Amino acid sequence: MNQALWVAKTGLDAQQTRMSVISNNLANTNTTGFKRDRASFEDLLYQQVRAPGGATSAQTNLPSGLQLGTGVRVVSTSKSFEQGSQQQTDRALDVMVNGRGFFEVQMPDGTSAYTRDGNFQINDQGQLVTNSGYPIQPGIQVPEGTESITIGSDGTVTAQVAGQTGALEIGSLTLTDFINPAGLQSKGENLYVETTASGPAQNGTPGLNGLGTTVQGALEGSNVNVVEELVSMIETQRAYEMNAKAISTTDSMLGYLNTNV
Repeated sequence: MNQALWVAKTGLDAQQTRMSVISNNLANTNTTGFKRDRASFEDLLYQQVRAPGGATSAQTNLPSGLQLGTGVRVVSTSKSFEQGSQQQTDRALDVMVNGRGFFEVQMPDGTSAYTRDGNFQINDQGQLVTNSGYPIQPGIQVPEGTESITIGSDGTVTAQVAGQTGALEIGSLTLTDFINPAGLQSKGENLYVETTASGPAQNGTPGLNGLGTTVQGALEGSNVNVVEELVSMIETQRAYEMNAKAISTTDSMLGYLNTNV
C-alpha cells in the first residue's frame, strides 16, 4: 500500500514539472526567436519479484516475470528548433535567420553566447549590439553620419554615409551552427551557450554549407503553438488528477484496513 502512494507521488511530481514547462512555453509566446521546450519522461527502477526466464523446473522457464514499477520521473527537457514564423518589421536593424544558425554574441566576461534574436541596436560607441547591450561577433562598427544600413542575405552589411556617393561595406554578419542544437544550454536573455552535448561551434557565411540566410527588416517569432500547448495542458491536468485519485484510493484502502482488521 505504501508503495502505491509513493508511485503515485512520483506521477504528481512529473506532471507538475511538465506543467511548468508548458507554462514557460505559453509565457514566451511573443518572445523573439524563442524555441519551445518538451518534457521527456522515463520509468524508474523495477522491483524484480520473479525474474523473466527464471527456471520453474529442470526443463522449463518462466515466459514472463513479476516486476513492480516504482514510478516515473522527468529525465530531460529538450528544445525544438523548428523555424518560427516571419514577422515583418521593416526596421533596418531587425535581422531574421531563415534556416539553421545563430548569431554569435560576446558576453561581458569575454565568452561567446548564441542567439536567434536579431532585434539589434546601436550603442553609444557605434557597435551593433543586442537588446542587452552585448556586441555581435564579428563586431560591426557603424560609422558616424550613417543615413541607412543594408544587410544582404549573405550577411554583408553596407552603410550609406552622409557626404559619400557610394555605399560603404562595414562588415558581415556570420552564423554559427552546432551538430546538436538541442544540446545547447539556455541561459535567459534569448541566449544559448555551447556544451559538450551540442558539439563545437561552426562559423560560416549565411546561405552556405547548410546555414540559413539573413533577412533584413524581419524577426523570427516564437515557434510555440498555443493550441498544442493548451491541449498538452489539459492532458497534464488529467494525468495529475488520475495520480491524485490513485493516492486518494490507496488512502481509502489503508483506512479500510485500519478500521476492519
